[in-house]
Amino acid sequence: MRDLSGLHVLIVEDEPVVAMSLEDILEELGCIPVGPASRLSEGLALAAGAVDAAILDINLAGERSTAIAELLQARDVPFAFASGYGAPPDGFDVPMIEKPYRAADIERMLQVILAG
Repeated sequence: MRDLSGLHVLIVEDEPVVAMSLEDILEELGCIPVGPASRLSEGLALAAGAVDAAILDINLAGERSTAIAELLQARDVPFAFASGYGAPPDGFDVPMIEKPYRAADIERMLQVILAG
């Protein structure tokens, strides 16, 4: 199992309480949360910076986060989608995390996406 300490994880989530919960989980795992970004433009800006992995809410106040996912793919940054419903957007073969978040699920997902 990979040590997650110091891993910069981008959070793209438009619900403040959900984003804070995810920040807490990541910090407990030793990660460094980046963001959260609550809008597509914010997510794109943060995804262009120094991140090691990302968790993307699919729906951001009516906008889809697929442009962020495409940017991360182009940069070879592993990521997972998150949603309270549904499946990952078409064309993306990445893990899906169900909300509400649980620490064990986040840790397992990070291990999977970092392993390639």
